[in-house]
Amino acid sequence: MRPSVLNPLFASVEALPGLGAKSALPLYRLFGPDPHVLDVLFHLPCGIVDRRLRPKIADAEPGTVVTLEVTVEEHHAPPRNRPKAPSRVVVTDGTGWVTLIFFGANRSYVERQLPVGAKRWISGRLELYESMLQMVHPDKIMDAEALKRMPLVEPVYPLVEGVTQGLISRAARGAAERIPALVEWLDPNLVAQRHWPHFREALRLLHLPRQPEDALPESPARHRLAYDELLSGQLALGLVRAHMRKQHGRPSAGDGRIARALEAALPFKLTVSQERAVHEIRGDLAKPERMLRLLQGDVGSGKTVVALLAMSGVVEAGRQAALMAPTEILARQHFKTIRPLAEKAGLNIAILTAREKGREREAILANIAAGDVDIVVGTHALFQDVVAFKDLAFAVVDEQHRFGVHQRLALAAKGEAVDILVMTATPIPRTLVLTFFGDMDVSALHEKPAGRQPIDTRLLSSDRTGEIVHGLHRAIETGAQIYWVCPLVSESEFIDAQAAEDRFRELEAEFPGKVALVHGKMKGAEKDAVMAGFAAGQTRILVATTVIEVGVDVPEASIMVIEHAERFGLAQLHQLRGRVGRGQAKSSCLLVYKAPLGPTAEARLKILRETEDGFRIAEEDLKLRGEGELLGTRQSGLPGVRLADVAIYGELLEGARKEAVMILDKDPHLTGPRGEALRTLLYVFERDEAARLFRAG
Repeated sequence: MRPSVLNPLFASVEALPGLGAKSALPLYRLFGPDPHVLDVLFHLPCGIVDRRLRPKIADAEPGTVVTLEVTVEEHHAPPRNRPKAPSRVVVTDGTGWVTLIFFGANRSYVERQLPVGAKRWISGRLELYESMLQMVHPDKIMDAEALKRMPLVEPVYPLVEGVTQGLISRAARGAAERIPALVEWLDPNLVAQRHWPHFREALRLLHLPRQPEDALPESPARHRLAYDELLSGQLALGLVRAHMRKQHGRPSAGDGRIARALEAALPFKLTVSQERAVHEIRGDLAKPERMLRLLQGDVGSGKTVVALLAMSGVVEAGRQAALMAPTEILARQHFKTIRPLAEKAGLNIAILTAREKGREREAILANIAAGDVDIVVGTHALFQDVVAFKDLAFAVVDEQHRFGVHQRLALAAKGEAVDILVMTATPIPRTLVLTFFGDMDVSALHEKPAGRQPIDTRLLSSDRTGEIVHGLHRAIETGAQIYWVCPLVSESEFIDAQAAEDRFRELEAEFPGKVALVHGKMKGAEKDAVMAGFAAGQTRILVATTVIEVGVDVPEASIMVIEHAERFGLAQLHQLRGRVGRGQAKSSCLLVYKAPLGPTAEARLKILRETEDGFRIAEEDLKLRGEGELLGTRQSGLPGVRLADVAIYGELLEGARKEAVMILDKDPHLTGPRGEALRTLLYVFERDEAARLFRAG
């Protein structure tokens, strides 16, 4: 159970002062369903407004934020023939005048706020316009009592549509007052050496700063919280690792007969990295300890074949294996890759997704339970209660960051002492391997299989789209197939991007009968039919969203057009580019951008032109975007890193890892005096899976 001292932090945001069920509704957009006080506290400011400057008008500098004590002198309503002109209010302090500008404001409201002759305090940015000082829509208009309550240093928060600075500021101030006094979980020597505040004080400094420096990314408070989060993550990974090791494994040492048949059926020779990875995994499977290993490799590096050869060893030992993918398209792609090889080697293989229904599903489930299926490929459907294996010994989890640790454990619970292999096609920088996969051994595939073609990558402005379409006519005449990727499925007034559906209609008009459309909102069977038609060459152009990012293999496709490439992350662009260059034809990737490019987008696209090395691309992407976007955790809401962006606080990670190892060596179940405090830390950062493990011993 979560310690009761943390109850105020996990209370609903609706309990905060000044908020209720209705006024808190916009926060659901920001934090998702069931937001609590800790969500508000961990939503850190992105900037500061300093309202400490209180000059006389005669001394005030244009372009600065000032707080002025003034008397209201006169009102000027907009002329009747110009109803959209602003209202103006002239104020003075005896040393000069400032005109307050209000566009579209209710006149009676302005007069109530600023009655002629009244003393007021106004705060906002002072500007010079036609030699006159003015303030457009003052941030604050206050009497003397309200001035006493005004924060002199005011945090500025990241927002989403429908959430105002006023709302999040009010919620944050209320949340900061609710932080309970918690026992210190960090080493006192480290806290003293780094001049870090206590956890409670760190959060209060960020949301109720006394000076601008308190809330900067380099402040001691930010470093303190980043280290707290990194330490909680490393402790959680260490506990999972210890739990895995404590549970005795079952050796699954095969005799190699099926693996040899599989290798003989391969149309290519394994790379050195593939051979090494197969050797490492099969070596782990033969040990009495549980395996937990990460297999990372670039797009097209041949992870699926490595996984199949590894799974064959378990089947040779008379047991079953499962491969779980995050999407149906990816699961079916794995099945398509594995099935012909598996059948040649005498393996029985089945697929299980949400699409298999009725009698077909019942037959598959019965065969899995009876042990008649050697390898099952599927989606999250694999860890549902109705799925029972006769003897599951090995689970392969693809793109694990799109699941969660608890889903990984749920699949492992389907058998006795199940060995786990996690695969990712996103090459991961070392710091992120430690952050997200620190509980695992690592195998990496660095080469691409023989025969992969280099890809000619070019940058083109969107005003040259007509030229691209004209060029596709020539490409199609030579037999080429083309991917055309758009960032959205349907028009959005908030994002200026050409929708996939609109682009499909335009290209269909240009190439009648030769264009197909696939996106995430389509049903599985519909998507499969479209992909099958494209793979068979029945359609020449596939307009798609990023649903094709992973798992789609059409060797005849040799051109990739990525529209609004500046909106994608580097890793995502690299994944998409990897869909071509798989056959014999010369391949190209056209990155179509809308000018002008910002510096980050320009740097991103330049790197992509320079290299096809996914590991270098991943390192650069981390520098440009941070770990949450790189691994997709921000979008998917997984328990990734919220405060400790390793692009900024990466230097703290190694220390957190070493300290976690030392803590668990001395106190593996966190039962000592400091252990109790560290349990609280795990709950604060919602590492509940790890908390359950130490409760279970």
